[in-house]
Amino acid sequence: MNAIKDFFEQLRNLDARDVGRWPFLFRALTIVLVFAVATGLLVWYFVYSEAQGNIPDLRAAEAEQQSLWATFDQKQRKAANLEAYRQQLAEIERTFGAMLRQLPGKTEVPSLLVDISQSGLAAGLQEKLFQPGQETRRDFYAELPIKIRLTGSYHEFGEFVSGVAALPRIVTLHDIEISQDKGRGSTRGTAAPSDDLVLDVTAKTYRYLEESELAEQEAAAKAQKGKRK
Repeated sequence: MNAIKDFFEQLRNLDARDVGRWPFLFRALTIVLVFAVATGLLVWYFVYSEAQGNIPDLRAAEAEQQSLWATFDQKQRKAANLEAYRQQLAEIERTFGAMLRQLPGKTEVPSLLVDISQSGLAAGLQEKLFQPGQETRRDFYAELPIKIRLTGSYHEFGEFVSGVAALPRIVTLHDIEISQDKGRGSTRGTAAPSDDLVLDVTAKTYRYLEESELAEQEAAAKAQKGKRK
């Protein structure tokens, strides 16, 4: 206890301006303290401050690593499903080819029009109008509308629609209107007022564009684009 009191008493009596007269113990403790502080400052400057300065770079590197991992995972999934994608593409090409084969060529359109007209006659309908319209070209096919007017019964209309659906080529029906035949005299050859109905419909058939037509269409599109510039 007395030793501790003597230690603090000597510490109070130390003269900061005359370090050389300090007892050896206090000089040694001072040197150790100064060395510890200097070491701490050096460690903070060279380690901690540099680490703090490198944090943005570290975070950027971590973000880049995460992005690379995500890209790698995405490409790995695609590579794993590559065979499935190839099979799907082959199936799409087969389906597209089958649909394309249902489109007639330019030379086949007249016979298709005859088939559509014959479908109405085969159903027992009387044909009042069969008028092909102006052909409209799309990306790889052309669309031909046909205005049709037929007279007959609901049952016969149903047979006509079934006959059109059974054609080997694609034909769609649009703008369907059914009304009462206002004409006097039966369409069946009797003198009684007609009970027949009138079917107004627009049938649309399609054909694929030939290579020369596709080339012509592409050239026209390029010329149009050039004019806009």
